[in-house]
Amino acid sequence: MKDPSSLIGIVLALVAIGVGMVLKGASLVALVNPAAYLIIFGGTAATLFVSFPLSEVKKFPKLIKIIFGGGQKLPSKADVIDMFTNWSTIVRKEGLLGLESEVATIDDLFLKQGMELIVDSTDSDFASDILIEKMSAMQERHRKGALIFTQAGTYAPTLGVLGAVVGLVAALGNLSDIDKLGHSIAAAFIATLLGIFSGYVLWHPMANKLKLLSKRELEIRQIMVEGLLSLQEGVNSRQLEHKLNVFLTPDELKKRNVETD
Repeated sequence: MKDPSSLIGIVLALVAIGVGMVLKGASLVALVNPAAYLIIFGGTAATLFVSFPLSEVKKFPKLIKIIFGGGQKLPSKADVIDMFTNWSTIVRKEGLLGLESEVATIDDLFLKQGMELIVDSTDSDFASDILIEKMSAMQERHRKGALIFTQAGTYAPTLGVLGAVVGLVAALGNLSDIDKLGHSIAAAFIATLLGIFSGYVLWHPMANKLKLLSKRELEIRQIMVEGLLSLQEGVNSRQLEHKLNVFLTPDELKKRNVETD
């Protein structure tokens, strides 16, 4: 696992709630409530199927993998800038056709297609439009992925209330038995606990994680687009480096020994 932060957060939340329940005098055995789990997680799954096309819901396992895996493997901003600086030197000496040998060494599909585009096309506006459209499509795809988890986080707490109501209805059938009544009421509120927990500890944070990963990828793609268009325009390596450095934070600039204001 490349990024353990999600797993660490979930484990920490489970420990905090478990210890908190014990300190409050509640028994952890109360959490063993199959009906509550069915209502919350089964109900949340049902709402997603109602809310989204099957083609989007089927992406759920892949999105979970992205969340726990840290997203797509991308080069750092500094590495991308250094790469384009080197390519700029090649273009100044050999022209854009000198980059043809570099295309085969690129693993990133977006960058590879962008390189092929600027080598084959002499129209900078056409290349710019294509690259920007690719980024827009990427953003929309990421937005839909995060929306699945956002919606799950919205529905789950409400389903917790529904689960509590169902439990209280069952509890009303035990009014003559005080011991069973107390147990039934406690079990009813387990559904509320699970609904709130899954909504605000799992689904909403996972949506935020996807948004942050999307933002990180977008920043890298923006650097690539600016670099590609600059190569096409014949910008020299020094100017290109200055141009791309604007995407770096002050700390990242310091690591590159670039003076900041």
